[in-house]
Amino acid sequence: MLRILDARTGEPVPAAPARRGLTRIEAHASGLDPTALRVLLTADLLVRALELGGTPVWTILTAPRDQPELRTAADRLAIRPFEDGRDLASGLGEAQAIHVAQRDSRDRPGPGPVMDVAPVAPTALNALLADPIALRLALLAVPRSEPARLDAAALDDAARSLARWRRSVAGWARRPSRPVPDEVRARLRAAWEDDLDLPAVLGVLRDVESEPGIPDGARFETYAYADRLLALDLARDLGSLA
Repeated sequence: MLRILDARTGEPVPAAPARRGLTRIEAHASGLDPTALRVLLTADLLVRALELGGTPVWTILTAPRDQPELRTAADRLAIRPFEDGRDLASGLGEAQAIHVAQRDSRDRPGPGPVMDVAPVAPTALNALLADPIALRLALLAVPRSEPARLDAAALDDAARSLARWRRSVAGWARRPSRPVPDEVRARLRAAWEDDLDLPAVLGVLRDVESEPGIPDGARFETYAYADRLLALDLARDLGSLA
């Protein structure tokens, strides 16, 4: 069961107390900046994790300004669309709710657990969006409770890792398919069900990449499985190898 740390109480709580009940995820963004994108990314990951566990999700964006521009930037990061929070009253208001908001935000989310998100530096967005999926990976590599410093070195490292993994996945796809090893699947789920520990998920993938005892077909299936959560388009280069 996915558990998250509720910033209101400092205690872990189930992300979906009624597992098959509709859960509302409400992202609170203050405007168009990298921290707001990190809030939306966290909400997107929460949605994907809940859906992998069979929980239906309804996603809402509450942003007082720059909504069209924020939505465009989010789309470039493979963040799925959110409904407009201004339509909340006309929706399914009785759904259990989880709020995702910037740490120390002045906006007060409504009832329900709160996942807080630490800020991102620098605050200039255009340069960060030059390679949006590398930016997504760079953000995933930092625990959301810690400030993310996205300097050129961090973005270059993410871009190199992304290119290497895509090449590897394309190569592994040419080998006979094998199922995701049970132990690996359990480690992946344990990581993301522990307060969305994405750095730990990435650590499992690095282990799978280098572990000599795992068949290449199982490596491929592992990366494809994890990418249902990560949304890094790891299979993009399939068929591109000569």
